Amino acid sequence: QEQTGNSLESKNALDCVELWLKEKMSAYENTLEKRASRIPLQQILGQQEFMGLTFFVNEHVLIPRQDTETLVELVLNEQKDKNVSILDMCTGSGCIAVSLKKLGGYACVEGADISEEALKVAKRNSEEILENSDVNSSRTGVIFRRSDMFSAFPETERFNVIVSNPPYIPSAVIEELEPEVRDHEPRGALDGTADGLYFYRILAEECAKHLTPGGHVYFEIGYDQGAAVKELLDIHGFKDTRVIQDLTGKDRVVCGTWQIAGV
Repeated sequence: QEQTGNSLESKNALDCVELWLKEKMSAYENTLEKRASRIPLQQILGQQEFMGLTFFVNEHVLIPRQDTETLVELVLNEQKDKNVSILDMCTGSGCIAVSLKKLGGYACVEGADISEEALKVAKRNSEEILENSDVNSSRTGVIFRRSDMFSAFPETERFNVIVSNPPYIPSAVIEELEPEVRDHEPRGALDGTADGLYFYRILAEECAKHLTPGGHVYFEIGYDQGAAVKELLDIHGFKDTRVIQDLTGKDRVVCGTWQIAGV
C-alpha cells in the first residue's frame, strides 16, 4: 500500500509538472505569435524601464524611450527647489511626471492628457511607483486631469515649470516608421500634423498664460526641430532659450524662461 501511495504521488507530481509545462509552452507560443505580428515586446510584457523605474504600458500609450530621459534629467539638474509646481502636458504613460515626482520629490506635480485610456495608465503608474515613495507622505502622488492641451486649465492657474513630450512626428513620416510604432502605438501620441510643429505652436503661445514670472518650459523635440521650436519660444517672449542635445549628440530638448514684457 505504501508503494502504491508513493506511485500515485509520483504520478500526480508528474501530471502537475506536465500541465505546468504545457501552460508555459502555450504562453510562450502565444508571445511568439504576438511578436511575429510586430506587436512591441514592451506591450506584450506590459512594462518598460525608464529612469530606473518600471512603468506599466499598453497599446493606449507611447512606450517610454531613453530619449525622454534627457528631458527628465535636465529638469532634475536645474530645478533644485522642491517646492516648485510642475505640469506635464501630454503626459501619456505618466513617465515624465511620475519620474519627476519620485526622483525630484517636488511638492506638486500634475499631468494632463486628452486620452482617458492614457490617463488610466498614468494613474496606475503613479499609484504603483509612488505608493511606497520615500518622499514626505503629504507630498506623494501625481494629480492627473483630462484636458485637450490647456482647455481644462483656467488662466489663473499657474505653474513654476511646464514640461511636455507632445506628438511631433510629421504625418507623412509616420507611414515610414517601423510597424511596431506605426501600427501598434497610438497615432495620437505620434502625429504632429503636416510639419510636426502643431503642438509646439500651442505650447509656445499657451504656456506663458500658465507660468509664474520666471517660470520654465522644457519640451522634447525631434532631432531636426531644435531651431524651429526655439524660434517659436523666442517669438512668444521666452528668454534664455536653449537647445539641449542627448547622449548621441542629437537635438532633444528645447527650454526657456518666461518673463513678463519689460522685465
